[in-house]
Amino acid sequence: MILSQSSREAADPLSDVLDVLGPRISRLTRLEAANDWSLEFPALDRLKFVALLKGTSWLILPDHAPLLMGAGDVCLIGRTPYAVASDPALPRTDGRSLFGSPGRDAVQLGGSDMISIGGSVSFAEGNADFLLDMLPDFLPIPRSSPGSGSVATILALLGDEMAQARLGRGIVTARLADVLLVEAVRAHADGGEAVGMGWLGALSDPRLGRVLRAVHDDIARQWTVAQLASVANMSRAAFSAHFTRRVGQAPLAYVRAWRLTLARAALGRGDADVASIASKVGYTSQSAFGHAFRRSFGISPRDCRQGRPLADR
Repeated sequence: MILSQSSREAADPLSDVLDVLGPRISRLTRLEAANDWSLEFPALDRLKFVALLKGTSWLILPDHAPLLMGAGDVCLIGRTPYAVASDPALPRTDGRSLFGSPGRDAVQLGGSDMISIGGSVSFAEGNADFLLDMLPDFLPIPRSSPGSGSVATILALLGDEMAQARLGRGIVTARLADVLLVEAVRAHADGGEAVGMGWLGALSDPRLGRVLRAVHDDIARQWTVAQLASVANMSRAAFSAHFTRRVGQAPLAYVRAWRLTLARAALGRGDADVASIASKVGYTSQSAFGHAFRRSFGISPRDCRQGRPLADR
């Protein structure tokens, strides 16, 4: 059972997760640059997209070879520091200080040979952890990706809106950026780049995809590893090992994490009382639910429902 505010006709874990977590672009920035330039940004507990509208730019991340991005390329960045530069060998300047002033969402460095836009993503009820834990720190969506057609169309519209002072510009750019985020994740999952990579790769796996759809379609069911293995048409041991290797956590750990994420979102919205929410996400004991919730989030369900901040994790 899905505790979100919208319904769907068939189980779709990606839509399910994005719907419940409610990702929204909280800030859009624009960078124009020419000649020699290099900016670095610290690791934060966030999801961000960077997209190139014109020219080229190097993207530098720890433990990755520098990536040369061109117009039409998009990447999603998770919990990792990163840098963008005209040359990866250049000394770096603190990029956050350039965009740090309130309302300073556009920066120009020497010209406009390169133009990029960036978007910082916020999540409803602060529910960023589930998605950030499931995604790699870096998801590139090159313009050559088979699933990038919609991304290119939205990116062109977004670039036009940001370049012009038209009526309704703020609301249009925000909505386009929200759709760009979803399309970028879909393009990554559909374009083959996600194969073998965590949760998105598991969605594309025929056997694990069936399991994830089944879990998201009926989260209140008292799932066992044997039942999930049967959905995958695998032996219990082979399924458990395959799921853990691909998703990054054991099958029942995933079920528990999604149940608690659904519950936290529902509590934050004030959908129902604690006992009702516990039952809807599959807990037959309110005490067991409270213990699991506190262990995961450092706060009781009741305090979460009353709007008290989650403890630092």
